[in-house]
Amino acid sequence: MKYETKTTISYPTVGPAGKTGTWRDFRPELDESKCSKCLLCWALCPEGAIERLEDNSVLIDYDYCKGCGICANECPKDAITMAREE
Repeated sequence: MKYETKTTISYPTVGPAGKTGTWRDFRPELDESKCSKCLLCWALCPEGAIERLEDNSVLIDYDYCKGCGICANECPKDAITMAREE
């Protein structure tokens, strides 16, 4: 039996609250030399603030990242660390 699946990908947009990245106390910092391009951070980011590039590397959109730390907690290579926002 075959099941049809539908996937939805959300992208951050400016809403009534504007750009929401100013809400955070900590920000994720990516060490590209450790990144294995597994895309777990991209898939699990609840804000859609991590952009997937053509070569499967990622770019964090700090305008919308709220600093929840899910990306850092789930990264199997510890390529993402959380740093206090200045």
